[in-house]
Amino acid sequence: MGSVELLPVGRRVAYWRGRRKLSQQVFADRLGKSKSWVDKVERGVRSLDKLSTLQEIARVLRIDTAALVGRDAEAAEATKRADGVDRIRASLSRYEIPLGKPVDRPVLPVDRMLRDVGYAWTTFQYARYPQVIDLVPNLLTNMQRTHAQAPVSGRVPLVEAYRVTAALLVKLGDAELAWLAVDRAMLAATGDRDLVAAAAVQLGQVLRALGRVREAKSVMLTAAYRIAPPVIEHGTPAELSLCGALLIQAGLAAAQDGNEAAASELIDEAAGMAERVGDGYDHHRTGFGPTAVDLAHAAVAVETGDACDAIAWHEKAIKRPGWRWLSAEHRAAHLLNVARAYLHLDDAGNAARVLTEAERIAPAEIVHRPAAWDILAEVARDPRAPTRIAQLAATLGVG
Repeated sequence: MGSVELLPVGRRVAYWRGRRKLSQQVFADRLGKSKSWVDKVERGVRSLDKLSTLQEIARVLRIDTAALVGRDAEAAEATKRADGVDRIRASLSRYEIPLGKPVDRPVLPVDRMLRDVGYAWTTFQYARYPQVIDLVPNLLTNMQRTHAQAPVSGRVPLVEAYRVTAALLVKLGDAELAWLAVDRAMLAATGDRDLVAAAAVQLGQVLRALGRVREAKSVMLTAAYRIAPPVIEHGTPAELSLCGALLIQAGLAAAQDGNEAAASELIDEAAGMAERVGDGYDHHRTGFGPTAVDLAHAAVAVETGDACDAIAWHEKAIKRPGWRWLSAEHRAAHLLNVARAYLHLDDAGNAARVLTEAERIAPAEIVHRPAAWDILAEVARDPRAPTRIAQLAATLGVG
């Protein structure tokens, strides 16, 4: 049975039909289909494009729908993900450096650590979360040792390592552990204005994920106005990107707190900075620019219950050249918000469409992010849901 889990859906249908000792003709008759239809499904010539069809096949074969789409494989992936988070927790729980424990391996140079943390960020932005989970434990351990030997030059990669760790843990739904990582980032960054602002972007994400939205807004505004140039027109793109990203975090926190007016005002303030930065840049891993501001407007609209406005901002954003310049992680996360908007309008068809697009852009955003699972479950309950959505729901055990 283990090898069956690796087969395409059509081949699984053939396998279970054989196990039930049904000929293609008898199977087709019980489904109310033609023998030719069954043959094409089993050979993969015809796709199974409706959840209701999968459910009917499973009923005739007397199996769970998940047996056709491979829940066991995803269960193994979930176990691997949990193990990875445990390894990250263990890395964050080590105190070798302050306790003066001897280092049992060579300390890596700062330039190597900068390359390693840069690779981790790039992998995260491509939404390859399982790979980032594998990278982070050793990255943190090595970075702490390097920073102990080179506290000045090693500070930037250390802060960046904590930042990417916090961003990853928010995605994986472990906001409490993410708070530990971002707290370390803020402490390590203390004294460096730019580094504090950069770490504060992840702090905003963490506080919002924990539901501490009023604290998030207050801290984000303090950080934003600390990094803001005295005259906006004289600010560097990096400064404006950090300030604008922090204003977006403050705006999203205000929206979560039900303060729509404050949220819109803050995002509008960020928009003025974004026009000066432009699209296609990624200063301090913020992805900040006019398109990112449009996505923030959409997120605020979803949070405050204005689904039509959210969809309008989405349609504006995807027409910008900057849409394709955003990271896969950023675009897929936005599409989850758009799916929520369509569900608020009771439009499961369009919700399924954008969810499928999110999964195409960044599969791990759906598979590894708990925030996506409720959306997926609701879309999958519609009998017209595409096969891919039905498969994802079944393999993740949602819906």
